[in-house]
Amino acid sequence: MSRQDQDAFGHRAGATSAFPAPLPRLPGVDHTVTLLRQGYGFIGHGCDRLGVDGFRARLMGREAICLRGPEASQLLYGAEGLTRTGAMPTTVLRLLQDKGSVQQLDGEEHRRRKAMFIRLVMDPGRIDSLRRGFEAAWRAELHPGLEVSVLDLANSALTRAACHWVGLYPAPADLRRLTRDLFAMSDRSGHFGPSTALALWRRRGIERWLRREIAAVRGSADAAATPLAIIGKDLPLEVAAVEVLNLLRPIVAVGRYVAFAAKALHDHPIWCGLFRSGNADFISDFCEEVRRTAPFFPFTAARATRDLTWHGATLPAGSWLLFDIYGTAQDARHFPRPQAFRPERMLDWRLNDPSFVPQGGGDVATTHRCPGEAATLALMESAVRMLCCEMSYDVPPQDLSVAMDRIPAQPASGMRIRVQRID
Repeated sequence: MSRQDQDAFGHRAGATSAFPAPLPRLPGVDHTVTLLRQGYGFIGHGCDRLGVDGFRARLMGREAICLRGPEASQLLYGAEGLTRTGAMPTTVLRLLQDKGSVQQLDGEEHRRRKAMFIRLVMDPGRIDSLRRGFEAAWRAELHPGLEVSVLDLANSALTRAACHWVGLYPAPADLRRLTRDLFAMSDRSGHFGPSTALALWRRRGIERWLRREIAAVRGSADAAATPLAIIGKDLPLEVAAVEVLNLLRPIVAVGRYVAFAAKALHDHPIWCGLFRSGNADFISDFCEEVRRTAPFFPFTAARATRDLTWHGATLPAGSWLLFDIYGTAQDARHFPRPQAFRPERMLDWRLNDPSFVPQGGGDVATTHRCPGEAATLALMESAVRMLCCEMSYDVPPQDLSVAMDRIPAQPASGMRIRVQRID
């Protein structure tokens, strides 16, 4: 389906939705175990079972309203009367964002802080600098005969590139630990237990290190205009450390998309041949389809600060809302044959299609949409280009299954490759 098949609002032709009033309740007393068992499919399965795009459930003893579809994305990423504060479990919040971060702000305070991030991560020159740093770090890791998981390779290269881009230059041993710890923050965000506690403890250590680095930059008369210096200039030291970390961690998290892209190249080798033969213009379409199909963020959450009316249903103040990011991208009403990998859909995050929201929807300047999509695409495109055009490798036998009850998901083996030649 081409871009022309969309209407003026970004919806795909023929798409319909069902919204009863009031929202039905999923049968059962508490649905936490079902969520853990079904993982990414929980909201979608519930909607299909009830024949609706929204239902009520009880998760971890808390009433939740579970929603999917473009109308739901417009609600979560545009409606007044919603806040992200209090919408995430404490461990998830502290691993992924932490208190005082831009995602926890509302109104004018949020818009001012978001404007700073937009200047940092959406500037084409800064994106190009990050991309070049990633490519240099990736190439430095490679040599013929190396067997490595693409996930590990990407994590290592992204950590080094992100640190240097921000304005940090840790020693090699510290860089290896930082790679492990930054990956663990997102990797353990959907889990509970000792490994999650360890990831939280290590995050605190990174924040202490960042506070020292920011303080040193503040005391330097000739500090460069790095993200470290810009963020540290006006924010309180503790908040600045949180926000610098909220640059580093998401950049490293792109490694999961890179691993899924490598798996897609393996599953659909025609695309690598196409890119190698000089048709690089299609790499962006390929990467956008990876973002649609890869189980990355399962859902996002918000809390209603006042009564909302939505398609005839009342969402009372205090309601906990969960929007199904993954399920919305897998809905056949908006993406025909959703299980098929089809870069020819020509998806583009810049079109603001409310059905395609892998990193959020709405206006990036005024909503909680992630400002890092341009950088994400640039890094993914670089990885695909290097895999297809700068090296030859084979794929040894391995487990490439993706457990949909593991959040966040990844290819089980990390997508291992054996380098044959550096072109």
